[in-house]
Amino acid sequence: MMIRVTPRISLDESELQEEFVRASGPGGQHVNKTETAVQLRFDVAASPNIPDDVKARLARLAGSRMTAAGVLILSGDSYRSQMRNREDVRERLIDLIRDASVPPKIRRKTKPTYGSQQRRLEGKAKRSEVKQGRRGPAGD
Repeated sequence: MMIRVTPRISLDESELQEEFVRASGPGGQHVNKTETAVQLRFDVAASPNIPDDVKARLARLAGSRMTAAGVLILSGDSYRSQMRNREDVRERLIDLIRDASVPPKIRRKTKPTYGSQQRRLEGKAKRSEVKQGRRGPAGD
């Protein structure tokens, strides 16, 4: 089954590896015997469905969640239900890939307008006059 991320990017469900582990934190006896936390692994480097430029941006966005081998590891234990944690982790993966699929805007150099330059210089001149007015007589 394919998971649609963007119109041009889809992930095959077989590319995702999910492991269920015991969640940390409070919860009494129930938390000690249920495996509700999810650890999702996605091999970005080996995925044929993600373009190279998106892979590079994804690696930068993922930061420490990406291993040196190019495997993205996401953990989820926010909810008490295994299914909710699983859905949450998958949504976070999709959001991360969507963010990485947007190419950065190219910065174009601009010059300040002539009017803004004049206003800046007029402001500096006024400030200079104010400060000169605070000076005392020259001989003191």
